[in-house]
Amino acid sequence: MNTNPTTHKFVAVLNKKIETGKLMNGLGHMAAGLSALVPDIDAMRFDSYIDKDGGVHPSISDNPFIILSSDNSNQIRTLRNTLKEHAIPYTDFTSTMTVGTFAEQKQRTSETIEAELEYYGICFFGDRMVLSELTKKFSLWR
Repeated sequence: MNTNPTTHKFVAVLNKKIETGKLMNGLGHMAAGLSALVPDIDAMRFDSYIDKDGGVHPSISDNPFIILSSDNSNQIRTLRNTLKEHAIPYTDFTSTMTVGTFAEQKQRTSETIEAELEYYGICFFGDRMVLSELTKKFSLWR
């Protein structure tokens, strides 16, 4: 396991107006997809943990994973635009991604203009200090 202090973190900002079960589903999808987007996979610091019995608990990151809350979809939309401007890898999850098959979800999303998408959340990874500055107006999820 890497013992050097981490300089990066994961952050998820979730829309507190959305039902918790739907948010957890979206968070799972976002987190799963995020590792495919990060150019420096080593910065994600994945490693396995081994318990005293020799059981392996695989592929956990030792970077912090912070979950914040937004008041609404528009705050997530604004943050998404900021992340794009800073070239920070992110994944997001919208209401169009919840109904029907994968193909139907893609079709529904393609038929909806961005301004009308209801954001459930956004998940991203990057430098701890930069992300702290970009998310300072959000509070911890409670």
